[in-house]
Amino acid sequence: MTGAVVPSPAAAAGDVILVGDASPIDVPSGQLVTLQDVIWNEAGPTGLTMRFRFVAPQIARGAAAVDAETALADMQALCQGFALSRIAEFGPKPGQIIISLSDKPIPFGESAPDVTQFFEAFTIQDGTCVWEMY
Repeated sequence: MTGAVVPSPAAAAGDVILVGDASPIDVPSGQLVTLQDVIWNEAGPTGLTMRFRFVAPQIARGAAAVDAETALADMQALCQGFALSRIAEFGPKPGQIIISLSDKPIPFGESAPDVTQFFEAFTIQDGTCVWEMY
């Protein structure tokens, strides 16, 4: 994974952000997906949480949008095939991985009513991402 670790003004104390590059990532639907960033949070009720945020323009409302069910399959694949293999790069194993897709990049924590976003949470069990129905 390429990118630089930089502090984020929107992140809480202790968070680390890894900024992604524009390299396309393969997903089952074939839509164009790129990594926006990775946010590594302090331990919470479910333990350490890592957020992998991706940009997926084809989930936008209108035209030939990718629907929520298709996006879920892509997010499962991103957790299993992308995030899971990279979590060791950040230190302790997280208790939860959150995968998000947005049709355009937005700063973490900002509201953007015109942006389509999907979020899903996964726990790691026996080396597999298990969907939590976020």
